Amino acid sequence: MSSSRRGVLRALGALVLPGSIALGGCGFELRRAPKLPFRSIALVGFAPRSPLAQALRDQLALQVEVVDDPARADVVLQALLDLRDKVVVAQTAASQVREFELRVRITFLAHAPGGRELLPRTELMLTRDLSYAENNALAKEQEEAELYRDMQTDIVQQVLRRLASVSI
Repeated sequence: MSSSRRGVLRALGALVLPGSIALGGCGFELRRAPKLPFRSIALVGFAPRSPLAQALRDQLALQVEVVDDPARADVVLQALLDLRDKVVVAQTAASQVREFELRVRITFLAHAPGGRELLPRTELMLTRDLSYAENNALAKEQEEAELYRDMQTDIVQQVLRRLASVSI
């Protein structure tokens, strides 16, 4: 290895090492799922094959037991509305769709099995714009699915943060 190359590597190492030490020392940490203050939860009111319910169930199961019987749960998460929607927002003069608005919306509340309210009625809604072209229909379908997945992940994290704030 040439001496100029070694010098460049030393200089680069001298810059990177203090930066990595500074990040570790400043308390920087990646965001984690919030710690839930209960041991079991039941999900009720969701549609039988709701992708949002499944994503919630998967994330909750990492920390608590997800039970089917609300009477056996510490917390009952009740979905009042679980909706995916796709609305046309722009068309050409020939009535060809040019843009959609994708929406994911959930309205829920949380209560103890005895009926004591833990979280009041809460509505979360996310929207994304999706341009559309008929000649790229397959790619746009995949983009739509990915946008829905991202919105769903975001909503699940928001629900988890709210559940972390309940006091049993």
